[in-house]
Amino acid sequence: MAKEVLFSASPVLLLTIFSIITTSAQILSPVQAPLSSPPIPAQPKSPPVAVPAAAPGMSTVPLVPVSPNGAPTPTIPKAPTIDIVQILRKAKRFSVLIRLLKTTQLINQLNSQLVTSGSGGLTVFAPEDSAFSKLKAGFLNSLSDRQKVELLQFHTLSSFISISNFDTLTNPVQTQAGDDPKRLQLNVTTYGGSQVSMTTGAVNATVTGTVYTDNKLAIYQVDKVLLPLDFVLPKAKAPAPSPAKGVLPKSDKTKPSAEESGHGSKNDNGDDVVPVETTSAGSKMSVMWVLLVVVLGATI
Repeated sequence: MAKEVLFSASPVLLLTIFSIITTSAQILSPVQAPLSSPPIPAQPKSPPVAVPAAAPGMSTVPLVPVSPNGAPTPTIPKAPTIDIVQILRKAKRFSVLIRLLKTTQLINQLNSQLVTSGSGGLTVFAPEDSAFSKLKAGFLNSLSDRQKVELLQFHTLSSFISISNFDTLTNPVQTQAGDDPKRLQLNVTTYGGSQVSMTTGAVNATVTGTVYTDNKLAIYQVDKVLLPLDFVLPKAKAPAPSPAKGVLPKSDKTKPSAEESGHGSKNDNGDDVVPVETTSAGSKMSVMWVLLVVVLGATI
């Protein structure tokens, strides 16, 4: 009986002894190592995603930028700006023409016509510097401001004309200077579809090259300045004023008449004689008859 109690109590006794020994060891230990967290397993690295290379010549910038709220930002297209002076300056042979365009301020009008909606474009005949050197010395300085503007407008057509379409023009060609056929005539002749010559009645010029061309503006180089006809013709002198009709020139009186002097003429007998003018043969005969009557009357 005692053996059975001893064997049944032995497991309980062993557990109690083990618990006492473990608690004593923890109390007697000066430093307790911190419990370390279990290591995090390393995640496998994903292979880098290959970005496809952009095709040559293609921009990677979006054509339409996206706003923060996700809606596309509306873009306002800007009208292309064309500056005729900048084009001529790049050609490096039109300094005189550039100076005239700027001093007359006609360049502002021409540039604005290019960006105006509905405009048919412009065609400009540009004389190079050597063409202006062929003019008479001091010719440009002798022109008034109005004549300088008219000279430049005479080199400009209010429509775009390609080099192959000059044969479609009707002579005389109307320029921006006006349509007076007597003083502003410009006749164009083409040869073979690519050679263009023109005459103004005072100058014969030739198109020697193309400076610039697109679908709105064409600038052609010419070898001479296109002068309107009345720019070179001598000015007619104004006629002298004619005297008014019915007015006779006054004659100077060198001697006073008998009535003005207060004295009448007398004959030999002392009788007064009526003074008469003796400017004609009839007047002389009248005087003779008067004298004869007076003489006869005195003798009777």
